[in-house]
Amino acid sequence: MATNNPWFWLFFGVVLLFGFVVFRGAPYVPTQRKYLIAAFSKLYVLQPNDVLVDVGSGDGRVMRLVAPRIKRAIGYELNPALVFISKLLSRKQHNVETRLADFWVAKLPDDVTVVYAFSVSRDVRKLTEKLKAEATRIGRDIKVITYGAGIDSLKPDKSYQAFKLYTIHPLQA
Repeated sequence: MATNNPWFWLFFGVVLLFGFVVFRGAPYVPTQRKYLIAAFSKLYVLQPNDVLVDVGSGDGRVMRLVAPRIKRAIGYELNPALVFISKLLSRKQHNVETRLADFWVAKLPDDVTVVYAFSVSRDVRKLTEKLKAEATRIGRDIKVITYGAGIDSLKPDKSYQAFKLYTIHPLQA
């Protein structure tokens, strides 16, 4: 019977780990390094004082790529297997932190300057509302780079292929 086979349970575990995340956010789709390099050179040039938040950080490739140029990078990831992989691959970069956390309920660091998000259409409005609330809470603009679905309610500052840069302003009192 299949339930006595350890491969069945391994497969079941992997499907469970990667499948449940789709109900809370985007699926794990790693972005190729060459596209990330282009996006961060054409849309938003990172500065040494930048603090980047990666929404659904996956294996941490965005954070590892930008870490040498910024103050710190924080990733929010729901999949424990990807958090483990990200921490393992980022272990030598002391300014990279991967959190096993739900971005939708997490409070962003007060010093965040830029957010990177692989976005899917169904979550765009929710992402926009969350980032507006966070910009209001910290009292300043946040730059947002989306890959995939853009923010329909805002005009992008810049675009490059499937990447878009936005400025999220604090809400007026």
